[in-house]
Amino acid sequence: MSSKTRTVLTAGLLAVALGLGATAQASAGAAHSVSGKPADNISRIADFYGAYIDAVTDEDSGNLGDALRAHYLTPAFQKELAAWEDREHADGVLRAQNVPLAWKVTDNGSTANRTEAIVTLTWSRNHTTKLVVDMARDSRQIFHIGEKGAAAK
Repeated sequence: MSSKTRTVLTAGLLAVALGLGATAQASAGAAHSVSGKPADNISRIADFYGAYIDAVTDEDSGNLGDALRAHYLTPAFQKELAAWEDREHADGVLRAQNVPLAWKVTDNGSTANRTEAIVTLTWSRNHTTKLVVDMARDSRQIFHIGEKGAAAK
């Protein structure tokens, strides 16, 4: 084998090896981060939905879902939600009988009394639903979940 052939072969093997390394590194993707602030109501709604979906996904071991509802929802809304669930035979927080694959919370505006967020629940690649969630600014508890905001009720 000539030295020129060895050089070309070595360069080709090196290119393949480097190419595979670059592919493996690229497939690992960028670092994933999530942030929030305890004083931010949108973060608080996102925290609730994240923890609640985890609790339901984990089959609510230890009744965590109920504890989260007690902490994040007003007592009056907890009763309203229980009545909705009895009538609809579904989870009132998720407005469904199953658990979404993902969720996203987006600020939809605030007034002096409340913060409104849009919660987008992803059920499959092509299917999402949107819920409007209202939180009282004074108590920092959710008092409404529905297809329309509390102001539009």
